[in-house]
Amino acid sequence: MREYENPAEGSNATDDAEPDRIVIAVVRSGGIAGLRRRWRAEPAPEATPQWVALVERCPWDERIDDESTGADRYVWSIHARLHSQQLEQVVPDTQLEGAWRELVDAVRDADSADARASDSSASDGGASDDGASGDDAVTDPRPDSTREA
Repeated sequence: MREYENPAEGSNATDDAEPDRIVIAVVRSGGIAGLRRRWRAEPAPEATPQWVALVERCPWDERIDDESTGADRYVWSIHARLHSQQLEQVVPDTQLEGAWRELVDAVRDADSADARASDSSASDGGASDDGASGDDAVTDPRPDSTREA
């Protein structure tokens, strides 16, 4: 029996405090190493219409046959909280196409953009990311006697 993971588990995606909030979580499991990767998107209110359209295009009620899964194949667990509605679907990699692929790609892109933004602001204290600050210059670790003149 295959075990599927709820992508929103351990998150606050089911909080009732913000009923208009949209949260989409994706977990990819399987592959040769059997590792799990997680992505999450919590779009800002101004982006809500685009995300609602992405979520609503997916056939959430459609039964997806699991017979095409096999050893070392990915399985995608997709969970969406759209206002007060909870939606879940498990999609084998071989059937991740069309609206499902668009939604998963959008969540992965949004999560990656959020991670890059938080990494750059955390690593440089919010300063610009041009890498040209004088104090952070890379120095040659070789002793002076081995450097070229």
